[in-house]
Amino acid sequence: MMRQGDGLLLTLLVLTAGLVIADGMTGGAVASWAQANVPGLAQQTGAVLGWIGAKAWPVLFLPLVLALVSKVQTLPGRSIRSVLWSIKLTESITGSIGGAARWFALGLVIATAIIVVQRYVFGYASTKLQESVIYMHALLFLLAAASTLMADGHVRVDIFIAKASARGRAWVDLFGTYLALFPMSALILWASTGYMNSTWRILERSRESDGLPFVFLLKTAIPLFAILMILQGIAIAGRAVLTLAGEEPPARPKNLGEGEV
Repeated sequence: MMRQGDGLLLTLLVLTAGLVIADGMTGGAVASWAQANVPGLAQQTGAVLGWIGAKAWPVLFLPLVLALVSKVQTLPGRSIRSVLWSIKLTESITGSIGGAARWFALGLVIATAIIVVQRYVFGYASTKLQESVIYMHALLFLLAAASTLMADGHVRVDIFIAKASARGRAWVDLFGTYLALFPMSALILWASTGYMNSTWRILERSRESDGLPFVFLLKTAIPLFAILMILQGIAIAGRAVLTLAGEEPPARPKNLGEGEV
C-alpha cells in the first residue's frame, strides 16, 4: 500500500540510480556533461519560471475576489468547480512533495544512529554521512511545511476563532492568508532568488573535500519552500471561498502523506 508521495520518491530514486549507473559506465561522462551544461540550463529555466510567475501573480487574488462577490450574490457553478479543481491540484502537489519528504524523518534516525556507532564504537567519522543529517533535517522541514499546513498541523493561536462560526473562521483564514502567508512567502522567494542563482552558477558543493557535492540542491529548497507555501495558501483561500459560498470544502488529510495512490 503506497501513500501520497511514495510514487514521487520512487521515481526520484530510480532516476538517481540510473544517472549514477550511466555515469559509472561512461567513465564520468554524465558528471562532466552536467558540470558544463547544467548551470546554463538552470539559468534559462529560472528565467522562464520567473516570467511565468510575473504573469501569473494576479491569479492569487481570484479567491479573495470570489469571497467578496459571494457576499452580494451566489457564485455560479462554474466558479465553484474551478475553486474545487484548484484545491485538488495545489494540494496534490504539496501533498505529494510533503509525503515524499516525510521519509527524511526515518533517514535522520538511521543516519544519526550510524554516526553514533561509528564515532563511539569504531572511532571513525564520515563527513558525507554527517552532512546528510543536515540535508535531511533541512529538507524535511522545508518540503513538508506546506503539506503540514494542508493538514492543519501548524501551531495556531485560536484567540480570535476558537468560538467563531465556520464562516468566521473562513474569513480569518482568508485574510490571514493574504496579510501574512502570501507576503512572507513572496519575501522569502524574492530574497532567495539571487542566492539560488549564484549557487547554481558554480554548482556549489561542500567546503569539505570529502563532503557532499549537492549544496546547490539544498539551497534550492528555500525558494521551493516559498512556492509550496504560496500554492497551499491558494488552497486555503479556496476552502474559505467554498465555506463562504455555502459549499462543503474537501476534507483535510489528518496525517502527512495520507491517502493511497
